[in-house]
Amino acid sequence: MTDKELTRYNRHIILPEIGIEGQQKLKQAKVLVIGAGGLGCPVLQYLVAAGVGHIGIVDNDKVDESNLQRQILYSTEDIGKYKAEVAKEKLLKQNPFVNLTSHTCFLTSKNAIEIINQYNIIVDGSDNFPTRYLVNDACVILNKPLVFGSIFKFEGQVSVFNYKGGPTYRCLYPAPPAANEVPNCSEIGVIGVLPGIIGTLQANEVIKMITGIGEVLSGKLLTVDALSMNIETFSFNPVPGNKNISSLADYEQLCGIPVKEISGEELKQKMNLKEEFQLIDVREPAEYNLKNIGGELIPLNELLNHIDKIKKNIPVIIHCQSGIRSRKAAELLNSKGFENVYSLKKGLVDF
Repeated sequence: MTDKELTRYNRHIILPEIGIEGQQKLKQAKVLVIGAGGLGCPVLQYLVAAGVGHIGIVDNDKVDESNLQRQILYSTEDIGKYKAEVAKEKLLKQNPFVNLTSHTCFLTSKNAIEIINQYNIIVDGSDNFPTRYLVNDACVILNKPLVFGSIFKFEGQVSVFNYKGGPTYRCLYPAPPAANEVPNCSEIGVIGVLPGIIGTLQANEVIKMITGIGEVLSGKLLTVDALSMNIETFSFNPVPGNKNISSLADYEQLCGIPVKEISGEELKQKMNLKEEFQLIDVREPAEYNLKNIGGELIPLNELLNHIDKIKKNIPVIIHCQSGIRSRKAAELLNSKGFENVYSLKKGLVDF
């Protein structure tokens, strides 16, 4: 390490539990952070500050104004830019002694093994069940430890899976919940500080694993209630059969999300040809006023109250900012008997 690095990491180095040897381990480590949103921002900021030598960022989403309430790595000027690219640029300014790789893509069954295999430790900051099961299964196949975090309104969870033969995500959650059973923060809301609390705890687990200090949350689920500040830890055991994974599946289908999708290019073609279809925008009014492509505004949380406005005799194309809420809207309408509904893949990312 250079003299500047020794100075930068002095407060680590003077800790007997870490020292020069531990700091060198941090510099040599390769960590992949999946998702550069609410959880990913604090994870990335603290791992970069700690001097983790090589960090990968997987995210294909763009910064939206509604992100700024909790995703503190971004600012108003970043709206509309890819999170992974903005994060990389800002984090390199925070610490020029680390290497950052941005993977501006969605993690899928086709690319997960290739991307994850490049790193030693994986951090899951995603907000949907298909990605969580995909990441878990890829980590089992590649024998990579996985640091898990999740948030819901005022509550958060942290655990470490697949660590030195320990339990996996499936040992705690054997099967995904039914479609529409668990809303995400774009639908139900989340207090802004909660991702910071949980993301920081995730970063702490990564540092402990790399340096070999402390007790890792393997086989334990830590829960935090931000309203009462109750913090509890529950133990759970490995299920041997959950290690017997040899290939990745179709996780959208696994998680009960049979949604038809349409690409941005296909929608643009329909618009140019002036084909007949109904375009529904399920974002919030503030988002719609900032930018829209002419769809009829029906916010997701009001969709079922306006179901009489949804046509059944022509294609219905639903869009949001990134494709997450539109998929949820399509699921809701599918459950009500609509067979003509499509979700715009990637939302406004392609517009």
